[in-house]
Amino acid sequence: MDDKTTQLFEPRPLDGGLSRAGAAKPAADYRTPPHNEEAEQALLGAILVNNKAYEKVGEFLRAEHFYDPAHQRIFSAIAKMVERGQIANPVTLKAYFDNDPELAPDGGAGYLAQLAANVVTVVNAGDYGKTIHDLFLRRQLIEVGTDMVNEAYQHDLDIDAMDQIETAEKQLFDLASTGDVRGGFIAFSESLKAAITTAETAFRRSSHVTGVTTGLRDMDRKLGGLHPSDLIILAGRPSMGKTALATNIAFNAAKAHMRTNGGEGAPVGFFSLEMSAEQLATRILAGEAEVSGDKIRRGEIKDSDFPKFVAASQELSRVPFFVDDTPALTIAAVRTRCRRLKRTHGLGMVVVDYLQLLRGSSTRGNENRVQEISEITRGLKAIAKELEVPVLALSQLSRAVEMREDKRPQLADLRESGSIEQDADVVMFVYREQYYLERGEPARRPEESEDKYNDRYANWQKRYAEVHNTAEAIIAKQRHGPIGSVRMFFDGQFTKFGDLDTTHDFGPTE
Repeated sequence: MDDKTTQLFEPRPLDGGLSRAGAAKPAADYRTPPHNEEAEQALLGAILVNNKAYEKVGEFLRAEHFYDPAHQRIFSAIAKMVERGQIANPVTLKAYFDNDPELAPDGGAGYLAQLAANVVTVVNAGDYGKTIHDLFLRRQLIEVGTDMVNEAYQHDLDIDAMDQIETAEKQLFDLASTGDVRGGFIAFSESLKAAITTAETAFRRSSHVTGVTTGLRDMDRKLGGLHPSDLIILAGRPSMGKTALATNIAFNAAKAHMRTNGGEGAPVGFFSLEMSAEQLATRILAGEAEVSGDKIRRGEIKDSDFPKFVAASQELSRVPFFVDDTPALTIAAVRTRCRRLKRTHGLGMVVVDYLQLLRGSSTRGNENRVQEISEITRGLKAIAKELEVPVLALSQLSRAVEMREDKRPQLADLRESGSIEQDADVVMFVYREQYYLERGEPARRPEESEDKYNDRYANWQKRYAEVHNTAEAIIAKQRHGPIGSVRMFFDGQFTKFGDLDTTHDFGPTE
């Protein structure tokens, strides 16, 4: 049917033949779930009259969003035919609904003709679709609320109150994610403006970094900083220094934000699932005051160290760095706490140490670990996109690294799930050759000559000297840039990473 029939549509009164014959009036003391039967009838009639009306609602509206079961079946049949390229009208659909028990009280397939006959225009089809969708969400909210009340009354020893809260939060988040109908295409001109603004911001910064600075010169050059909406995976074997590097990056970002009054860096939320907040603070204090953390723990502190502590603590107390050391958090709890922190103090970066210590949804206890890790990585990526912040998540590597002669990590070494590599925008590995050389100091072999042993030992000493106090950040995947390695300085005494000075200016030569 052409568009010449389009005029302002007003649905006819229900006594004009469109009231559902089987619908009983609700009792005075019974509240019916939110719905709008007239809007459902008007939308279905508009689509039956002109199938182009389906284009206005087909992206977000589904059959289950309708309140009336008969309307659900009609919309489902219409959608199937339209998406096949066929015409859906009362004539072509008649065979589907001749013997439909849901429409029998209204005259069977004749109800379709009534829907179409009462339509004057299709102009408002999109608005009717949004109304139907909004009322569906309200019914879902009522269902979630009812479940919350019923579960709260139950005393299940396996599920405590916090688990129930996190389950409810996840249900609400899922409902919000699937219920947003505002998405769609954006004009390229708008995207282009955003890209130029980002480039201009980087140009005006002295560091020329578009994202959140890591505080490490060479890493910032390679990555361009840590970008909003990105999931960055930092992985390594135990004792490689991945927690130390993540802490350094996070604290450098928070410190830059404080020193530039928000010009660079970002407020940081740090989820420390492995170390307590006190242990993390001790590590940061040791690095800033340049006093060994081991000596701090043992109390072997000199009188001259206390002024360093005071000076460092005065600056540290002003840094927008927030630590949550709650163990075994669910991904739903991480999302909720990030939202809360952004609302109360601002949030520009999230760090999770480490993702294998997170839990998936508490309602999915029967899933295997691979599926759970997949849920966690998808959840972290969703947090990055929703809050528009970089999420830096630490990850363990499999023991396969130790079995190889070359101990440098590879993407295949990521533990438990290929989804880590798939969901991440950047994957970095921390590698310290010094760690392996220290544990592989050559010993004289049986029947080995002294000269041969001395040569082997000399080669080991030479290599050890080359890599002493150094580390590598191996960028194995970067969605928006090149891969490669970044060499860094590493001070094991203070567990502190820094820029590696590979060239020295000794002044003019004679």
